[in-house]
Amino acid sequence: MPGTSGADGSGARGPAIRVRDAELADLDAIMALETATFPTDAWSRDMMAAELANPHTAYLVIESDAELVAYAGLSAPAGAGQGDIQTIAVDATHRRLGIGTLLMRELLAAARSRGAAEVFLEVRADNPGAEELYRRHGFARIAVRPRYYQPDDVDAIVMRWAATG
Repeated sequence: MPGTSGADGSGARGPAIRVRDAELADLDAIMALETATFPTDAWSRDMMAAELANPHTAYLVIESDAELVAYAGLSAPAGAGQGDIQTIAVDATHRRLGIGTLLMRELLAAARSRGAAEVFLEVRADNPGAEELYRRHGFARIAVRPRYYQPDDVDAIVMRWAATG
């Protein structure tokens, strides 16, 4: 699945990008994007390194002109029947180009290949654009976790996707 294409996956429009599996060598670039995207609640370097090394996770990065511009991660142990989208981050200069859509397609394909019949995620209540992206990919609201995102006191909207067919 990972490869080179336009941002929508067709090769027909958007920036020329390369999707590939994340490697530990990407950690510095991932952390730079992590802290820029999530300034108040970024994951620690050690947590991210552990995620990249975990056999139960699938992390992807997107490069544009050899620059890492997005990453996303899925936790889905084979045989568990479910997964969790851990994180998605797209550089501010590359948003609204279809990169989030491409990452969602790739993560859900990875979840299916690991046997996940359902996938969960949390999204900040103050991020309606991300919530809409998830809704377009079949996720539905199932709960709210009050004050989940700290120190900002922002609720988390819990969403669920279920495989069909």
